[in-house]
Amino acid sequence: MSDAIKHECGLAFIRLRKPLAHYQERYGTALYGLNRLYLLMEKQHNRGQDGAGVATLKLDPDPGTPFIDRERSTDKQAIQLIFGRIHKGIQDALAADPAKAGDTEWLKRNAPFTGEVLLGHLRYATFGRDSLENCHPRRRLSNWITRNLVVAGNFNMTNVDELFNLLVSIGQVPKERSDTMTVLEKIGHFLDVENDRLAGIHRQLGYTDRQIAQVIGDKLDVRGILHQSALDFDGGYALAGLIGHGDAFVLRDPAGIRPCFWYADDEVVVAASERPAIQTAFALKAEQVHELQPGHALIVRKNGSYSEELVREPMEKRACSFERIYFSRGSDRDVYRERIALGRSLCPAILDAVDHDLENTVFSFIPNTAEVACYGMLKGMDDELDKVKERRILELGPSPDPAALRRILAMRPRLEKVAIKDAKLRTFITNDDARDDLVAHVYDITYGSVRAREDALVVIDDSIVRGTTLRQSILKMLDRLEPKRIVVVSSAPQIRYPDCYGIDMAKLGDLIAFQAAISLLKETKQENVIDDVYDRCLAMVDRPLAEQRNMVKDIYRPFTAQRISDRIGELLTPAGIGAEVKLVFQSIEGLRAACPDHTGDWYFTGDYPTPGGNRVVNRAFINWRQGKNVRAY
Repeated sequence: MSDAIKHECGLAFIRLRKPLAHYQERYGTALYGLNRLYLLMEKQHNRGQDGAGVATLKLDPDPGTPFIDRERSTDKQAIQLIFGRIHKGIQDALAADPAKAGDTEWLKRNAPFTGEVLLGHLRYATFGRDSLENCHPRRRLSNWITRNLVVAGNFNMTNVDELFNLLVSIGQVPKERSDTMTVLEKIGHFLDVENDRLAGIHRQLGYTDRQIAQVIGDKLDVRGILHQSALDFDGGYALAGLIGHGDAFVLRDPAGIRPCFWYADDEVVVAASERPAIQTAFALKAEQVHELQPGHALIVRKNGSYSEELVREPMEKRACSFERIYFSRGSDRDVYRERIALGRSLCPAILDAVDHDLENTVFSFIPNTAEVACYGMLKGMDDELDKVKERRILELGPSPDPAALRRILAMRPRLEKVAIKDAKLRTFITNDDARDDLVAHVYDITYGSVRAREDALVVIDDSIVRGTTLRQSILKMLDRLEPKRIVVVSSAPQIRYPDCYGIDMAKLGDLIAFQAAISLLKETKQENVIDDVYDRCLAMVDRPLAEQRNMVKDIYRPFTAQRISDRIGELLTPAGIGAEVKLVFQSIEGLRAACPDHTGDWYFTGDYPTPGGNRVVNRAFINWRQGKNVRAY
């Protein structure tokens, strides 16, 4: 995506089902779990570069010894820094007697991060400050082992205020209003309630306090805790939690908005945000990795048993389609196929944009994440070119000239690497005009890749969100190649509505498609539509969450998608550019055909999967209309 945009986080969970001695004997190291956690996190580093964290839990600790270890960092190389510190701590513990490295019982008692339950997290700061305190995992500590809780997740709640007020209503005084803290404290509250319930029952039966502590660990109703906690959650989430005595869980939202996958065998239970991360870390085939079903939790008990259990009744599945277009790793089998299909489906519109003149058209992609969609586009163009070849060969007659035949057979779509991002280019300039001039040179162009004033240049991108980079940098850069026409292709449809489930698109006024629609309404003297939508959004403010409806859809209703695309092209074309500029967007139909199992397309359609999404979009419009440059959640 050429527009810089932050998105949801990454999750990595491992439960070792054997004693550490087993991994020492089979794999030559008691740190097998840590090594696999490192791989899971590195293979998901695309999901979070504002910070990372690791927590581990030791089963059956001796009283008076640490059993929960945690390390977090907001460094740019957070994963490497964290694991460097972890390994240093282990080496420091071994400094007096390095021979103890093979003694797994000694390691577990004396070295940090040598637990059987491991949790890793990668963070993108879509909400809150980029501070260490906002990095996951977050802890809720207690001297009673079954009341300790560690939580990390890929989530965003739309109803943080309601969740916060619920905590206040039961007597808590939360120290912050973030969704992370409210989720942690809400689960923690029902964990306390379950502890109290079991303690009360067994105290009446004559159990001692020591016995009660043991019974609670054996009988804790993790599913019930999660059910009570998640009843009021409105948002997209994949949450993982560790309970101090050894139970653990991974919970997914009932609409399946955020992704989560898991795998289990006799040695491990594993969960992560990305399927290929699990495949790579444990050498698995795609079929061996399961998708965690919406509304379900993967629950791993202290004894190592596990089950996938229903927590909230699943809604219509609305898995995020942006995952497939851009965020998920392209090495996933299905993601790769879907991005190929996204590129293919754009071919008819691209052909119209270049007047079906493939001989004088150059294809490319910006940025590198659009490469797979580019391959799909080229496959589609190959099919079109085969039709052209067939027609021209038939026109040569029964005795074609060999040279003419060779020229026809040699025809193929022209793919060029027209732009290379200079990853080392940084700017210290704060003056806006001077800075924009420097930003325009973030990409280097490949001179000679386009025939000046003869070729059309087609460049595919994952999506166009704000369009700032296109206007300030990419189009100016491409124009230096002197193409007669620049066609910018988006493998995603027009992004018309903000996100509220973990992707950093919270402000409606930032979206170029919204700017285009507003521009057209003003040009066609339909400002009354803006006023009417504003009034109806205001009327929604105090209505219950379940009654919220998306009022902003009417902003786009007067215009066709093509007319909005044309206006976006006008808004993004820099002054003084020599080439004609056209924009081609994916259609909603093309998106759904390419990604049939990921129907979460609220960014493009405004059809939010939860009522909280409707409230956010209405708030976003009110903020824009009132000139408030703030988030809507």
